[in-house]
Amino acid sequence: MNASLRLNWLIAIALVGWLMYLLAPILTPFVAAALLAYIGDPVADRLQRLKLPRTLAVAAVFLLTFLVLGLLVLLVGPLIRTQVGALLDALPEIVRQVEQVWLPNIAEMLDLEIGEDVGIGAFVARYGDMAGSWGTRVLVSVTQSGGAVAAAVLSLFLVPILTFYLLRDWDFILVHLEALIPSEQHDTVVGLARETDEVLGAFLRGQLLVMLALAIIYSAGLGLVGLKFAVAIGVVSGLVSFVPYLGFVFGIALASLTVVLEPDPLWRLVGVVATFSIAQALEGSLLTPKLVGDRIGLHPVLIIFAVAAGGQLFGFFGILLALPAAAVLSVLVRFAYFRYLKEHPEIDVDELVDES
Repeated sequence: MNASLRLNWLIAIALVGWLMYLLAPILTPFVAAALLAYIGDPVADRLQRLKLPRTLAVAAVFLLTFLVLGLLVLLVGPLIRTQVGALLDALPEIVRQVEQVWLPNIAEMLDLEIGEDVGIGAFVARYGDMAGSWGTRVLVSVTQSGGAVAAAVLSLFLVPILTFYLLRDWDFILVHLEALIPSEQHDTVVGLARETDEVLGAFLRGQLLVMLALAIIYSAGLGLVGLKFAVAIGVVSGLVSFVPYLGFVFGIALASLTVVLEPDPLWRLVGVVATFSIAQALEGSLLTPKLVGDRIGLHPVLIIFAVAAGGQLFGFFGILLALPAAAVLSVLVRFAYFRYLKEHPEIDVDELVDES
């Protein structure tokens, strides 16, 4: 590849990157829909091989997806409704326990004097006006950002519509994109596409295995602690763990709320924290590196950076899409790296490693 062609490629990549940055607020539903269509295409292809028309196959995929989501709602809905209702009923008792039991015990351990201005009532009296002022500011801010909220809601409704059309025409789109590839670059581009497909498939399979393993660990640990709804909390926490740390935060918050509502909560709370801490340690040191990280070939620091960058550029969906996008970029970077070494045979990587 001569210098002029390289410069043209660099300019094209820079322009595409700049355009994507400018269009980031509206690209999110399209990128999310493309990923969902990519995930659903193998299922639709299998249904087509069973003599089902493409449109009906796509409709069947959507029906299966909604059934799964419905089952999740049936699993989570009663749990949340029960927990919130129990919390509201127990809130006066929790406040009484804090003021009459926990605060005196903490003060005794720390050798502190408890005056009349200590407690929930005193705190509300002292900072109530400040909280009201902050609440007003938050309400005004939310009202002023109504356009952003409306855009987010619109994106949420756009995703399934875009996914349906992309999934229906997925093979058609791929055939026409392949036809645009210059003949001299055809083998290289198709090879990269296949490698990217293998990496993404391995990543998705690995992520599903991590979610399943975490659901089992959470459910078993919370069951040993003797927690109510242990299986429901464990399964939901495992399923939402595809967003980094969301399963940990959501699960430990919900489990802790359940513990507070039960008698003798201290040791159960220790068990809950231990369960989620052990699961998080296993995920970071064993599950994700072995089942996901090794499959996409990314260093943990780069994974953290990818998640942060995705959130900054595309918000919540950016966090979801960060690792798949990083997997695709890893294929391109490895290709460029080995291509560069091939064009510069004087560079001996093994020798440089030995010298370091």
